[in-house]
Amino acid sequence: MNRTKRLLVCAVCMALSAAPSPARNREDVRTPAPGTDAVELVRYEDESSHARLEPARLDGKSGLAVVFEGTDDLHYYARAETAPSLDLRLKVEAASDGIKFGDAVFPAWKVFTDPAGRKVEVYAGNFTVFVPILGESSAGTARDTRVTVRVTGIACTSKLCLRPFEKTLTTTITPAAAGSWRPISFRQVERQAVLAYSTSFYYLLAIVAGLSINIMPCVLPVLPLVLLRLFEQSRQSSGRRIASGLAFCAGVILFFAAFAVVSALVNLTTGAVLDLNSLFRYPAAVIVLFLATIFFGLMMLDVATLSLPSFVTSGQSAASGLAGSAGMGFFAGVLSTPCSGALLGFVLVWAQTQPLLVSSTAIVLMGVGMALPYAVIVLIPSLVNRIPRPGYWMEIFKKSTGFLLFFIAIKLTLAALPKERLLNVLTYGVLFSFCVWMWGKWVDFATPAPRRWTIRGGAAIMAIGAGLWLLPAHGPSVVIDWQPYNADVVREAVTEDRPVLLKFSADWCTNCKIVEQTVYEDPNVAKLIREKNVLVIKADTTLVDYPATRDLNQVYGEAGNVPVSIVLLPDGSQQKLRGIFDKGQLTQILKRLPEANANGGKEKLHQDIQGREEKPGESRPL
Repeated sequence: MNRTKRLLVCAVCMALSAAPSPARNREDVRTPAPGTDAVELVRYEDESSHARLEPARLDGKSGLAVVFEGTDDLHYYARAETAPSLDLRLKVEAASDGIKFGDAVFPAWKVFTDPAGRKVEVYAGNFTVFVPILGESSAGTARDTRVTVRVTGIACTSKLCLRPFEKTLTTTITPAAAGSWRPISFRQVERQAVLAYSTSFYYLLAIVAGLSINIMPCVLPVLPLVLLRLFEQSRQSSGRRIASGLAFCAGVILFFAAFAVVSALVNLTTGAVLDLNSLFRYPAAVIVLFLATIFFGLMMLDVATLSLPSFVTSGQSAASGLAGSAGMGFFAGVLSTPCSGALLGFVLVWAQTQPLLVSSTAIVLMGVGMALPYAVIVLIPSLVNRIPRPGYWMEIFKKSTGFLLFFIAIKLTLAALPKERLLNVLTYGVLFSFCVWMWGKWVDFATPAPRRWTIRGGAAIMAIGAGLWLLPAHGPSVVIDWQPYNADVVREAVTEDRPVLLKFSADWCTNCKIVEQTVYEDPNVAKLIREKNVLVIKADTTLVDYPATRDLNQVYGEAGNVPVSIVLLPDGSQQKLRGIFDKGQLTQILKRLPEANANGGKEKLHQDIQGREEKPGESRPL
């Protein structure tokens, strides 16, 4: 009996365990969202980065999460402006026959200090990029849909930059199951955040941002100039005062309109987004602004004036006054560029992500906002009448403004120019000031014409000559005459037991430029190369089909990452210097080389540079 009971209990348990679970039969049970295995994007020694795809939801929107997993030192460039090239920032694009995808939403970047001391925005380590699905037409699609995601960019470590890459990841998703996809969240880049406001709201915000410029420190130097002009206008008729004031406002708006045109051209041709500080990334623009500020300072000190001869201004004094007011307004707009506050920067970047008409309107409205206070002052006579009457205090105020402008000019230059050009630019600033003083004070319109034009011609020639001498960016004082890569030339030099230095680099490689500046522009390195009669070869690997790119991997056994310097020694061995290295490492290798024949070595080096063949019977360096 007990045995029978035990058999019945076992049978019941077996039946219950074999029966399907109610939960498994339910159709609303959520299964894990499908995903893909991680694909390796880049690798260098212990540094690597992988990416995998996973259906996900961000802020209620369905899409694909591209999950990056990697080591912290390996990083991607987040902005085109700070990447080695405009096309080398990290890009993520998704495509499918049945689904439309929007622009990728990136997380907030990190700031990385490169070996040159620059602050650059990067993505590093583990982070996620989200590609949203557009529209609702595909939301109910029950069939599986194949999606392809293309990831492009360049990865660098703290020592070297790897080759640009392009990887394709694929997955299959079912849009009908989007409700079960894993929700994700991350802090997004400010300029990619989508705010639920109308275009009119942003236009209003643009005007407010323009108003805020007037309290920025960079605009303070031009305020005394504006006040002085208002002093002059207060003594004029109502019509002249209003016309001159509105001309100043038009000059301010004109600067922002010009910036809108430049921004549109850059965005259409390169896809890059400008900010007002972009002006200071170009040394030529910085130098022009520096000299213009110096000139306005000299005007405040009465060293120079903008007055024209009477035969030019006759009957056109009103027009020349309006032109001067407009020019002053344009100059005020230029001076506002270094101080683009958070609000101004946000609106400006938002504007450049919109259609061309919306973008241009928003940027021009910033100029309207900046000019608005000056328009109010000139249009309301009671405000102008409250300005104190001119007196001696006005002359002191004017001269003080000149020195303030000198301070601002030097401050702008010190912050924006490379140090190797700074001394020359400041030196030219002194010479330029002397030439302006010579032009404005040595003569006047009462001076006989021959003497006047002789002196002013001399001042102009001196200013132009000094500018051609001091202002251009000169190359390094130490020049190594690199020869283009040629496998036959290298092979011939090795056969003759001549040492060869191969410098593998690429145009997109930031670290290659650092090695060039810190190692190959050093006088001691150049001297050793000459003394040892080393054949120096610049192996360009910018493009994949270059001979140097192929030989770097197939002949010299490198993965393709640059910079790499390889010294081929006379005994047949090789010394490799990868990434950013100290010049002492290279000089130690060069010092161990035998001395070249004093005459034959130099002559042979000269022949290599000229591409001539060695003459029969000529002595060969040891």
